[in-house]
Amino acid sequence: MLEKKSIDYEKAVLIGIINKSQNEEKVTEYLDELEFLTYTAGGEVTKRFVQRMEIPNPKTLIGSGKMEEVESYVKKNDIGSVIFDDELSPAQQRNIEKLLRCKIIDRTSLILDIFAQRAQTSYARTQVELAQYQYLLPRLTGLWTHLERQKGGIGMRGPGETEIETDRRIVRDRISLLKKKLLKIDRQMETQRGNRGSLVRVALIGYTNVGKSTLMNVISKSDVFAENKLFATLDTTVRKVVLGNLPFLLSDTVGFIRKLPTQLVESFKSTLDEVREADLLLHVVDISHPNFEEHIASVNQILDEIKSADKKTIMVFNKIDQYSPDVIDDDDLVTEKTSVHFTLEEWKKTWYNKIGNRALFISALNKENLDEFRKRVYNEVRDIHVTRFPYNNFLYPENLDEY
Repeated sequence: MLEKKSIDYEKAVLIGIINKSQNEEKVTEYLDELEFLTYTAGGEVTKRFVQRMEIPNPKTLIGSGKMEEVESYVKKNDIGSVIFDDELSPAQQRNIEKLLRCKIIDRTSLILDIFAQRAQTSYARTQVELAQYQYLLPRLTGLWTHLERQKGGIGMRGPGETEIETDRRIVRDRISLLKKKLLKIDRQMETQRGNRGSLVRVALIGYTNVGKSTLMNVISKSDVFAENKLFATLDTTVRKVVLGNLPFLLSDTVGFIRKLPTQLVESFKSTLDEVREADLLLHVVDISHPNFEEHIASVNQILDEIKSADKKTIMVFNKIDQYSPDVIDDDDLVTEKTSVHFTLEEWKKTWYNKIGNRALFISALNKENLDEFRKRVYNEVRDIHVTRFPYNNFLYPENLDEY
């Protein structure tokens, strides 16, 4: 019998800051998400450090006293990585590395690392590589050694050019090359989208790890990779789906996240063309997450950035099987009832009041309320189709139950 191999997780600590823009509760939530990101990247969080400060230290982000505390813990516990929830400037990163003598990572570089692990296709790998180089360029130092040199040597170095200047030129050349490569692939993908004909396009969007790929598998009966980790899939998957006898295209897009690195938003804009060109958006939400409404706001912000906020959208509240409200005892006369105490029925009433019948509550994993979901999607797709092709509306009954 083969012995099961254990995963060797790298030990890491997390650092967050409480200030006027993020209170203690918010920082705890961000660090919970950062810990999940760390786990996804192959790390194990052994401790969290949080400091309250209105103005970040320009040299090390956190204060000297807290830095000494971190340094002591890192040395005693053989920590491999120190991960900051806030983005570090190049100077801050270098200063902290000198003090702690271990890998210093911020939220942006951690997300980039996960994307690099998850990228499967040439297109996704190119997008991630471009984002990584754009992030690394201002962080090059004279001791830079781990970038693979694309060119250099005799005849390639200008008079008096230093090693750091050479490294920067190499990275800029690589960025230029990757941008040209992406433009070429973008043109090919645009042609592919054009060849899909006049079928109605539906896109699954949402925060990362809300169950989009699971829902995609259930609806299209396909086998899209789904896992309980952040960014389980990066590449947009498009499937032809038929409800009744009504065909349409369904795409599963990359998940969004708060504090998404600007480099990734820029690099993945072409991937988000599936969202921009969609006729209908299915905004999937993990209702079991205590801060799902903030996730909705984060997704809406990115939709606004890619000029897709005004598209026809259905809110799909997923994971109702995992939803568990905080219960207030009847004898508790002190605790004020807030949204964390809402029952599922109260949430339904709240969202029905907000957006009417454009809200659905399902469990993709347990296949709860999927009949209602299919009927709603069918009706929306049918309305778009018959508006576009009024001469063949008799082909598709107004009710999916008629099939």
